[in-house]
Amino acid sequence: MKKIMVAVLALGVLSSGCKVFEKLKKDDGQTTDTMQEDTQAKVFSVPATTSDVRENPTSDRMYEEPEETEKPVRVQSETFTFAQKEDQIKNESSTYFVIIGSFSSNENANRYKQELIPQGFNPIVLHSETGYYRVCVNSYNEELEARKRVHQIRNNYPKYADTWLLIKK
Repeated sequence: MKKIMVAVLALGVLSSGCKVFEKLKKDDGQTTDTMQEDTQAKVFSVPATTSDVRENPTSDRMYEEPEETEKPVRVQSETFTFAQKEDQIKNESSTYFVIIGSFSSNENANRYKQELIPQGFNPIVLHSETGYYRVCVNSYNEELEARKRVHQIRNNYPKYADTWLLIKK
């Protein structure tokens, strides 16, 4: 008889820890039909996203050419002298100089100057306080005009993409 009592007691302890019996205790009064509904998978619906279909898809951004972002203009301020007197007379009043090349030797700067003339430039050579010879293609009194010229050269002559602006001290 002790064995039967121990077996019933063990069955009672096991059944109280079982989830099936706990669910039955919670659902007091629910019928078996509603319990079956709870065990079935629930389906959720997600609202469909609206898509903008355009009549002319070539006007969409993905078909457009990417906008060119202008590389910032390098600006440097330094004191310099003109390599030739006639260049000094023409450009002495200017403050902003568009530099297309910079060389450590005067010969290389003059050779580069000669290469630029057939391309439509009117270059001059400036001797910087840093010891470099700067090949200048334009000079301006207004910074905005000088910056526009730098961008124009960069866009029209990709090989001169490193053109920069020198400001006279």
